[in-house]
Amino acid sequence: MTNKETKLILRQPVNGLGQKGDVVTVAAGYARNFLVPQGYAFQWTEGAAKQIEDMRRAQRKLALETRESAAELKSKLDGFAVTVRAKVSESGKLFGGVSADKIVAALAEKELVVNAKSLSFAPIRTTGDFTVKAQLHPEIAAQFTVKVVAEKK
Repeated sequence: MTNKETKLILRQPVNGLGQKGDVVTVAAGYARNFLVPQGYAFQWTEGAAKQIEDMRRAQRKLALETRESAAELKSKLDGFAVTVRAKVSESGKLFGGVSADKIVAALAEKELVVNAKSLSFAPIRTTGDFTVKAQLHPEIAAQFTVKVVAEKK
């Protein structure tokens, strides 16, 4: 490491650089002018490195615990179909669209708890059947169907 480079610990993922908690070596100007002021990273020290290792141990323990519940939820969600009611115009298009929150609420009625941020799907603006992917754990994803039907007036 030259005096034009510095060691940092990332606070959050940075494209092309690393993930949260990674120790990276970058140009001093990049660190001083962008990464640190924007809150993406902080200066590496031996104490901070030990703290990061403790955090990683806790994250691994939590990941093992949540993996089992994620696998159980995946078995319930895969192939599942949930119905979402939405207001529809005369032409058959939805007023607005179906949000992740509406899908989560419909799943909650069936006693399936999913985080809205874990859902990924193409914009839903018409009635019909749509495939939704839920990333339940870094290693576990489930796919299910959302049936959008017109709300009765």
